[in-house]
Amino acid sequence: MPKSASSPDDLLAPLTAKTLQAIAEEGVVRSFPKASILINEGDVSESLYIVLSGRGKVYASNAAGREIVLSFVGPGEYVGEMSLDGSPRSASVMTVEPTTCAIITRASFRNFLFAHPEFAMHLIGKLIQRIRATTENVKSLALSDVYGRLVRLITTLAVERNGIMIVPERLTQQDIAERVGASRDMISRLLKDLVGGGYLAIQDRVITVLKKPPAGW
Repeated sequence: MPKSASSPDDLLAPLTAKTLQAIAEEGVVRSFPKASILINEGDVSESLYIVLSGRGKVYASNAAGREIVLSFVGPGEYVGEMSLDGSPRSASVMTVEPTTCAIITRASFRNFLFAHPEFAMHLIGKLIQRIRATTENVKSLALSDVYGRLVRLITTLAVERNGIMIVPERLTQQDIAERVGASRDMISRLLKDLVGGGYLAIQDRVITVLKKPPAGW
């Protein structure tokens, strides 16, 4: 019986342990401490980083050192695929906890794609997902104020647990500021207002959504 086609959810899920092992065998496995820079924006490199364990953040910055976080990656995800065409890196990647990666060269990556077409489909799905996310981020930055971007971030990250909507990721105010393109002071004021209005509760950096925040503030 022929295999059924992979669903969109399968294509966007982290890589399986079997695939990770196969990829790791094609490259060099290295471990990095927290706050290690894996990729520098603007550099030219032909390496793809497959995250085997740990976590990293993908971010962009300007000459003044201001950063905006684009995404986070964890086990089974990968970064650096955009530069495999030989172009400069479009963003930087830094570990936020001890992280182990398989580092694959461009030539090895191409060989792996030819030998494992299912991974090629996964890559296509991931690229589509990232383009959609980038489009939404651009729309948010262009069309929403800081409050709107903050509410969008909280709504996107919140998950239901025992009937309660919470943001499981323990974010600092600086983390949130970097992800919505705002100052930490502005985020502090908005969060204080949302807590005071009974929309959010924050304890040990865990945000609980008590009721839907208003569309505008």
